[in-house]
Amino acid sequence: MWVTSLTEHDAAIRAHFSKPEVQYIGSTSQCGCDFPHAILQNGGWPEIEVATAFERNPSEKPNREALAALLGSSGESMIELYGLWDGDFSETPKARETIPLGRILDPDFLFKEQGFYTVEIRG
Repeated sequence: MWVTSLTEHDAAIRAHFSKPEVQYIGSTSQCGCDFPHAILQNGGWPEIEVATAFERNPSEKPNREALAALLGSSGESMIELYGLWDGDFSETPKARETIPLGRILDPDFLFKEQGFYTVEIRG
């Protein structure tokens, strides 16, 4: 897992965030693909059974745990996350959710593609 500053290529995504500091968080696949996620299909996110998700990508669990640890150690009370494909930086979020940090660790939790999350670190 890694964190890096945005480049000129992906700077358009800043428009979606309320805070001035926006960084790219990558999973072990060098992108966000190894975070547990549901793909946007026909305007929705079909339910995926947890066992199927882990069979498809066994690295989701350690990436989920690493992301929660990273966010928890940030010192922030709230962090915004937006998951989307490279090049879709100006796309408007298709869903907005506020979740507690611990929700990321739930085995049944999947980030929605093009979902914008406000993660409450301390409540």
